[in-house]
Amino acid sequence: MSAGFKCKQFFVGHDQCAMKVGTDGLLLGAWASLTTNNNATTFLDIGTGSGLISLMLAQRCPDARIHAIELDNAAADQAYHNFQQSAFASRLQLLKGDILTYQPVERYALIVSNPPFFTNALQGQNLQRNQARHTSLLPLPSLLNKAAELLAPGGSFALILPDSGAEVFSRIALEQGWFLSASCVVLSRSDKAPLRRLMQWQRDACTPAQQQLVIHEQTGGYSEQYQNLLRDFYLNF
Repeated sequence: MSAGFKCKQFFVGHDQCAMKVGTDGLLLGAWASLTTNNNATTFLDIGTGSGLISLMLAQRCPDARIHAIELDNAAADQAYHNFQQSAFASRLQLLKGDILTYQPVERYALIVSNPPFFTNALQGQNLQRNQARHTSLLPLPSLLNKAAELLAPGGSFALILPDSGAEVFSRIALEQGWFLSASCVVLSRSDKAPLRRLMQWQRDACTPAQQQLVIHEQTGGYSEQYQNLLRDFYLNF
């Protein structure tokens, strides 16, 4: 079996992906609300990488059909293999290409993305990893514009970003006519500064639900809150 991450209902190979299975993807895949205002169940995963989030959504929503788009050929091939080896293969479709030029016929009830988030940062020599981590090929304003174009009426857009960049992103989103429906500040421990922020946005006015999630107890083990969120996926929870 190739290097990867074993969940309770599927395996995610990731040795051909620049970004391996990590906490960010696991958090987003488990946290994103699947409740929509239109009862539609076609979802889109932008920049799927290994396919982790798509697989998690497929497990969480047995009626969902999920389209996963990935620009990097090696990652796309691995995601396709992961999909085909899963029990959800018939409901998962891998699309190779650039989200900014993607023109589907249908619109999506839920769009998710664990996007590249480094802006104007020093890039390394690994071009595949640079593409996965830096916003040069997918600027956040362009991502928001595209999500608005692809979203079905009553749908929502969920993503995870470093907490340090969430305010800038939020300002751009509000300027583009988005409304925040849910936000969750993620801390590695309760005495640490915020690490990530999970956010879900929609096009209709709403009052946002505010949450906080602590990953680790002071002793170093996973918190009960984190275990409850990921219980359906981690083997040892």
